[in-house]
Amino acid sequence: MKRGRDRRQTVPRLKRKAFFVDERVLREARTALGVESDAEAVRMSVERIAEMEAFWQFMKNSRRTLAVGSIERP
Repeated sequence: MKRGRDRRQTVPRLKRKAFFVDERVLREARTALGVESDAEAVRMSVERIAEMEAFWQFMKNSRRTLAVGSIERP
């Protein structure tokens, strides 16, 4: 197994942070995400927010690139 640069890119870099969170909202997030710990809920929530922001940025940048009528209904 390689222990060089390739391995470091696949291992997530975690950093300890301190912040305030509404307990009720955190409990709802844990339930919605199906995870057991608060830390997992926070990590997954932040990851999903980043993914959705990247998706909406892509959608914004690709707006109006399809010609009208280029997609046919089945």
